[in-house]
Amino acid sequence: MDIQVLKGKFNQSRDYKTDDVNALMDFAKKAYIHNEININDYRLLVRELEAQGAVIPESYKENSLIENS
Repeated sequence: MDIQVLKGKFNQSRDYKTDDVNALMDFAKKAYIHNEININDYRLLVRELEAQGAVIPESYKENSLIENS
């Protein structure tokens, strides 16, 4: 799966288009959690979105069980 396919799925799901890489990363994460995309596609999408400037919000990092254990 590439970013264009992800954008299409986002558009179908949300009824609007976006180029916001953070919104697309959240959408990819949700799709992965709900088994709508596999781990390989998720990793590729995250790498590409991060290369385009997507970041994990600080509030997620602060509440992370991994980072704070």
